Amino acid sequence: MHSTNWDDMRFVLAVVDAGTVSGAARRLGVNHATVLRRIAAFEARHGAQVFERTAQGYVVRPDRLRVIEAAEEVSRAAAAVDRLMSGLDAPLTGDVRITSTDSLCQGLLPEVIGDLHKSLPELRISLICANAHLNLSRLEAQVTVRPADKLGEGLTGDLACHMGMAVYAAPEGAEGWLGFGGTLARSRPAGWLEEQVAGGTYAAVADSFPVLRELVAAGVGRAVLPCFIADGDPRLRRLADLPVDRAVPVWVACHEDLIAVPRLSAVRHALLEALGARQARLMGGG
Repeated sequence: MHSTNWDDMRFVLAVVDAGTVSGAARRLGVNHATVLRRIAAFEARHGAQVFERTAQGYVVRPDRLRVIEAAEEVSRAAAAVDRLMSGLDAPLTGDVRITSTDSLCQGLLPEVIGDLHKSLPELRISLICANAHLNLSRLEAQVTVRPADKLGEGLTGDLACHMGMAVYAAPEGAEGWLGFGGTLARSRPAGWLEEQVAGGTYAAVADSFPVLRELVAAGVGRAVLPCFIADGDPRLRRLADLPVDRAVPVWVACHEDLIAVPRLSAVRHALLEALGARQARLMGGG
């Protein structure tokens, strides 16, 4: 019976996640040849191929899916050990990785992080802009500031505030609508927009509120935007507020295994306080 080398398995999972050897190499910070060598070592040790090599990339063989599922369980278990150990006597120093959407990362969180740095100067904050939800169970990030109806599985946190939405256009803007793509298509404002636009005909579609704002400013059409990124823009005018029940909840959360880590707890509470203090601005009230 061959024992599994966890380090080689790590390379296998990186290729599964990235879909390509080059993508896995970038994620792991190694060169292309190293990834190929580690995958070959894993397959040689077990006497079977894991991947089918295609023109589109590396695809897991159908008869190896259970192998990947088991490897993912090992990865989650190893990550859980790291998370639990990181919480033992953790001082309020070190790195904290915060992830949020592009709207919040560009329009609000830099000033919040500035205040946080003054109160917790020993911490080094990494702000990761990602509209897609990062995998906190793998420590891609440790704290998330996430607009969502509810938190995902394995996350725990608190409702910080709500984000108000309204319809905006350029002063001489077109009458057509701009639509939502990507993760925005599943948001509360998307439901309201579908009710207004018969047949779903849009002048353009984007998966980013800042991009939609620029399309509005360029006169392409009207769009639903968060008030806090649009109200101060002289290129735009507000046409109508969305109903309050379409306001988007904003959560501050972390993985449930990290809830008691002192430095993360301090950051979460600081973020909650800072966002709560900006509730009126986020709702479009100044």
